[in-house]
Amino acid sequence: MSLFRAISWPAFSLAAGLLSGCASNEIYRGDYTLCSVTPGNPCEQNSLHLYNDGAANEYTLGFVEIDDQGQMRDRKQMQALLDTLYQKAAKESILLTVFVHGWHHNARPGDSNIESFKENLARISQVESQRSKELGRPPRKIAGVYVGWRGESIDLAPFNYLTFWDRKSTAQDVGYLGITELLVKLEEIANVRNSMTPPIKSRLVVIGHSFGGAVVFSATSQILASRFVDSRENKSYTDSAKGFGDLVVLLNPAFEALRYAPFYDLAQARCSYFPDQLPRLAILTSEADDATGILFPLGRIFSTVFETHGDIERNDCNLPLSLDEGKADRATVGHYPPLISHALTPVADAQNLQRASYENMKHLWSTQTPGGSTQYGSTVLTHLNKTSPRNPYLNIRVDESIIADHNDVFNEKVMEFIRLLISLSTDD
Repeated sequence: MSLFRAISWPAFSLAAGLLSGCASNEIYRGDYTLCSVTPGNPCEQNSLHLYNDGAANEYTLGFVEIDDQGQMRDRKQMQALLDTLYQKAAKESILLTVFVHGWHHNARPGDSNIESFKENLARISQVESQRSKELGRPPRKIAGVYVGWRGESIDLAPFNYLTFWDRKSTAQDVGYLGITELLVKLEEIANVRNSMTPPIKSRLVVIGHSFGGAVVFSATSQILASRFVDSRENKSYTDSAKGFGDLVVLLNPAFEALRYAPFYDLAQARCSYFPDQLPRLAILTSEADDATGILFPLGRIFSTVFETHGDIERNDCNLPLSLDEGKADRATVGHYPPLISHALTPVADAQNLQRASYENMKHLWSTQTPGGSTQYGSTVLTHLNKTSPRNPYLNIRVDESIIADHNDVFNEKVMEFIRLLISLSTDD
């Protein structure tokens, strides 16, 4: 066998294997009619699902699929979702949760992120039903939107782990283009309903995981900055900082700390916040997340080798910050200690465990102190005294017993805490 054949045959076999393992680039949910899901009818081809019709855990789930260039795979799919939600919001208030998945996931029927999101929507619906009875108000209808994009370009293990840099770039394109339009239109649906002065307001929460966190941050960051400053005409007072929708949550997000630094500075330059200031952006990263804590920085070493970086010193509101731009450009936002504002740990004493107190959330949040700790159900949120209390941007380091690894973001411990944040931001 010649040297050329000895080298080329393995290379050809590898290339053939990679090509055969290319992830699907087609739309998964091509039927845009609303389908009522039953045990015998999973509605796998439909982009609009109704679950548990008439029960206390009823919810609607819609899918919107985005291609690698950030474009809607079919704008009719998005429009069908918007039409359904407009019709629902015209009749009653809604609590709308958007989820953008990350690496290795998509909108394929049976995807583990879809199944976990469905379980979480059912739980939110149960909580909303219970809270409506306690407060003597009508319950909001629960609706979820699952944003599907090609979370990996090769689905053949172990080669799919080589898609990291490719999918990181795609996540930024997805966030800068199609997702922004979708999110703004979903926010419009909630605002149109609220302009009718309903007995309970409609609300919007956006959640992104992994590269999906990068998608959401890219899509909302400039809107968040604009609404924090609030430069509208004839404004003569300082108000509470606004956000996008009611709350943006990023779980183990895979983007650079340096991209978040301007938002840290923006919020830190304001030395105090009103008691009614609510959280607007919550970033939660597990200390045991090796994907964003180890693999991501390794990848960034090569892509930043020719960039120049400096050191930044801040002392806004007598809270010093030393930022090494090089380290911040290689580390993810949840693994760069100077920008981490809070720690989330489990309740140390099992005897102190308490039921999640939805009715007391605003009081707990408004009375936080510098360096203080507050119990939220089975977890404790500790302010690290790097930011002003009630700063609406939270970058939270999460104990591994709460989020075990990169993908463990739908377990009950962290979901309970997120539901409490949602209640804090939406319960009026």
